[in-house]
Amino acid sequence: MAGYSEYLHFGTIAMAGAINAIGVGIGQGITSRAAIEGINQQSSARNEITKTAILGMALIETAAVMGTFISFLLLLQARTNAHSYYSNLAEIGIAFAICCSGFVLGLVSAFPARAACLAVARQPFFSAQITRFMMISLSLLQTPIIFGLIVALFIQGQAATIATMRDTLRLISSGVCIGLGSIGPAIGLALFAQKACEGIGRNREAYTQVFSFTLISQAIIETPIIFALIISVSLLFLVPVSNQENLLDGIALLAAGLCTGIGTIGPGISSGQTAAAAVKQITINPDTHGEISRISMFAQGLIEAAAIYAVLISFILLFYR
Repeated sequence: MAGYSEYLHFGTIAMAGAINAIGVGIGQGITSRAAIEGINQQSSARNEITKTAILGMALIETAAVMGTFISFLLLLQARTNAHSYYSNLAEIGIAFAICCSGFVLGLVSAFPARAACLAVARQPFFSAQITRFMMISLSLLQTPIIFGLIVALFIQGQAATIATMRDTLRLISSGVCIGLGSIGPAIGLALFAQKACEGIGRNREAYTQVFSFTLISQAIIETPIIFALIISVSLLFLVPVSNQENLLDGIALLAAGLCTGIGTIGPGISSGQTAAAAVKQITINPDTHGEISRISMFAQGLIEAAAIYAVLISFILLFYR
């Protein structure tokens, strides 16, 4: 049994680098294709489009860098420390935390980067503002992979000391929660940023309204990933370590992570779609910015309530079993 667990350890090392690289590679390919399309539409703006594409691809690369860092860290640890069966099994949580968020982000980060390249082709004299807006949006979009990296490092730090299946499931649950919990908000953020970049490309006069609306909306869209982080950190530090085996307790902890991780997918996507529809209307008619912003934020607040229900159930599973 212990021998088979080594496959999990080295499999985690391979997946952290490879799966993230797949998502990033596809995302960068989509961005490059959009740059070529933009240059074909507006050859005089090829320098501005190329600059926008390169900066976008550099930010998309973040997920692959994070995955490679975790792979090297685990590989160095494998060379210096002996691992138990439970330690290797717990690293499944690291795979979820890094691979789910990294793969999805690598793909969806291409949405705003692609829209920005085409927007520059339509508005070459407004390229500096479009590129700056894209970079801000993509920077905020990297929040899920940063949270995933933090949780993965905590799991890696605790895995060497655990001695029960119950604590193994606790660490796996933490990684599952942040990994699955990053999917919905990442998609929602990307859909919103894509529509915002497209809108600026069509109506640059709405840039000020779109920018202010973006800062508020992206903060709301990111709320579910913060919920997932809270549950992940609670599993790591608030749930006490046990030296006595209790498999049923471990299953309850795993259910808590799954509850919040899955429960944030729908709200994250729907909140992003709502904000995307709102920003599209703002770019069409900037004078309606105030009214549309209020309606959008109210709707997003109601959507986030669904994620709160999942968090409440998770807390019950964690502390009131």
